[in-house]
Amino acid sequence: MKYAVILSRDEEGNWLVSVPGFPGCHTWGRTREEALANAQEAVEGCIESLRASGDPLPEEATPPEIEFVQISV
Repeated sequence: MKYAVILSRDEEGNWLVSVPGFPGCHTWGRTREEALANAQEAVEGCIESLRASGDPLPEEATPPEIEFVQISV
């Protein structure tokens, strides 16, 4: 299964990851690659926890479409 992740950077340059399909599932990494690897581990942990408690897995998420608008300031 594939789940969408949202990547952003903090003020120190670390990569932050949240997984919309799993509320509360967040991780980070010093590099983008590390953050994505950590995200995979985090999602696997969430899946394991849901299965252990008998809860259903979330559907695969289609990421939202993001556009930018330009404004003059």
